[in-house]
Order: sequence, then C-alpha cells, then structure tokens
Amino acid sequence: MAVDLGTVAGSVRVDEAVRALRPDFAVLVIAADGLPTGPTDAWSRGLLKDAAATAAGLADVTAEPHIAAWRQAYTAFGAKPGRTRNSAEALARRAAAGLPEVNLLVDVYNAVSVTHRLPVGGEDLATYEGAPRLVRATGDEPFDTVADGAPAVEHPEPGEVVWRDDRGVTCRRWNHRQCVRTRITATTTSALFLLERLDPMPFEALEAAADDLLARLRERAPALRAVTRLVR
Repeated sequence: MAVDLGTVAGSVRVDEAVRALRPDFAVLVIAADGLPTGPTDAWSRGLLKDAAATAAGLADVTAEPHIAAWRQAYTAFGAKPGRTRNSAEALARRAAAGLPEVNLLVDVYNAVSVTHRLPVGGEDLATYEGAPRLVRATGDEPFDTVADGAPAVEHPEPGEVVWRDDRGVTCRRWNHRQCVRTRITATTTSALFLLERLDPMPFEALEAAADDLLARLRERAPALRAVTRLVR
C-alpha cells in the first residue's frame, strides 16, 4: 500500500510548550516514498567528502550562527551543549577527520546537514506509529536504544525537548540522539525528513537545504514522491 505522504506531512505537530521555549523554531517536513536504498557507495561517499570540505576549515564550529543558536536552545531546556551536542554541531566537528558512513540515505541527509549547517533528521515511516510531534517530555516516555551492545530502554529527563510518536520517544534532546526503532536503514523506502531551523537562519536558506536534499535523492531515484510542509 502506498504511503499517504500528505497525511504524514500534515500530521507533524509542535507543542505549545516548545514554541514558548523557542518561538523562532520552524521545521521543514519532507515525507517521501520511493527512496533509493543501499549501503554507502562511491556516490554517497563523495557527497560526504564534499560536505566535509565545507566545514573542515572552521576555526570554531560553535561560532557558526545557526549552531550557536542551537546551543542556546539546548541550554534553555536544561541540556549542557558542551556535552550534549545538536546533530549539526556533532557532524561539523567530525568534518576534518571525515564524516561517518552509515548507509546511502543517511549519508545524503548528513551531507546536507553539514553543508547547510542545520540539524536534519530522518525517520523510517514503516516503523513509525501515529503522528510525529515535538514535545517537552514528562520523563515517563520510553526511548529504545543500545547499551553495552544490548537492547535497552531509557527515559528522557522531565522537560526535555523530544520528538515522539505513539510508541515513545524517537529522538532525544530535540535532535541529539535517535532511537533504534525508527532509524533509517539500507532498506528504507519511505521516510520522514525533518529540517530544523532557528533564528538567524533565513527561511530561504531552510528551503534551499530542502531543495538540495530532494535534488540529491532524485539523482538516484528520479521517480520518488515527496510532500513538503513548513511547520512554524
């Protein structure tokens, strides 16, 4: 059965408690089907290499305006940005040594994240349940992960900003760490991509990042279907 991309994109919600924390937050949602699959290959490795080159020479990653804004947002909900880094900063810090190779789809959105200096997340829609929403956690929500090589369940801190679905937390600390269940794998064909923005990033820059992501994906899957939606 084909995924109803419009319904998926239209169901994304940002809770008022998160909006109160950062009224400038916006997320550009892309729901896509017919995506290219497979492990890291020469093409996706090349995207990572090109992206890394844009950040490898940064004297201070934290001085990048959008990364600095995310550090402030983490502090606002009680996280320590020096220890718990937003995904864009974590990747940019690895650029000089080479970006991690995960699989084709993850490589593509990680390359876009580094190039455009914004957090980009990806969720496998085949494993997602219910509407994606960004909330402040109660602390009771389950987060499935791996600890010491074995499956484990954690819980977020009360007040922590998390993405979640009906089964539990899908990404902790806004965009810091994803759960195991909804991770994009080498066989994922339908996914939800979340491109997250704070001031001072212009909305035109956010849209350019989304256009770049879709253009890259269509290089390998020209017939993919996608629906985009700006939530602000």
